[in-house]
Amino acid sequence: MGDAKEPGRVESEINEILARSTGGPGATPAPQGARDPLDRELRQIKEVIVRMGSLTEAAIRDALTALTTHDAQLAEKIIVNDRNINVMQHEVISVITTTIATQSPVARDLRNLLTMNHVAYELERIADHASSVAKVAKQLAPEPALQRYLHLPEIGELAAAQLHGVLLALVDSDAVRARQVAVSDDQIDALYRKSFDECVLLMQADKGNVERGTRLLFAAHYLERIGDRTTNIAEDIVYLVSGEVEDLNP
Repeated sequence: MGDAKEPGRVESEINEILARSTGGPGATPAPQGARDPLDRELRQIKEVIVRMGSLTEAAIRDALTALTTHDAQLAEKIIVNDRNINVMQHEVISVITTTIATQSPVARDLRNLLTMNHVAYELERIADHASSVAKVAKQLAPEPALQRYLHLPEIGELAAAQLHGVLLALVDSDAVRARQVAVSDDQIDALYRKSFDECVLLMQADKGNVERGTRLLFAAHYLERIGDRTTNIAEDIVYLVSGEVEDLNP
């Protein structure tokens, strides 16, 4: 894994993602004066969600860095910073609730708001999983590595890349890309199963591996759940664009 992301680099990536946003295909323009407040609030919600997503992506990568470099301080930083993402989710909920109450959105705008609410929920849970991986990293920091941490670095990189891809699909309202992102969850599942099988063999071969192996299996499970929740966001994007509910991970 690479070095932990610097705050300036994360901010730059957030701005780059936001710059891609075009409002999405298929939006039906309304009289400008009538839509100004609603459009402003929709942009505000999307910006907060993109920031949540980018910070969560950084947390995933940093958690794996903390694990593989035995950096307990970095792990603790991720755990503490998870509170910031929780605050951002509450901000999204507040703006969405106010928007529905004051703007009376209908049709696609209402679907947009409800979808964003669910995306914010999924991002908050993904950040919790990243924090849980960081807690494992903190616990294992004094211990020697167990077979190069199985396949967790690969799983973590795939999970972070999957989340990045789904954020781009969100700002572009790109259902095709969302479906493509969801396909990569199969790779995460396969590596998770491979890690599980290898870890069981290591624990059976040496009882001294049991504690470290158990903790690594927990971390692998959290990373696998990140893939599942990112797929849920991809399904949200498909619903936002088409109005159809589609299972992207049958």
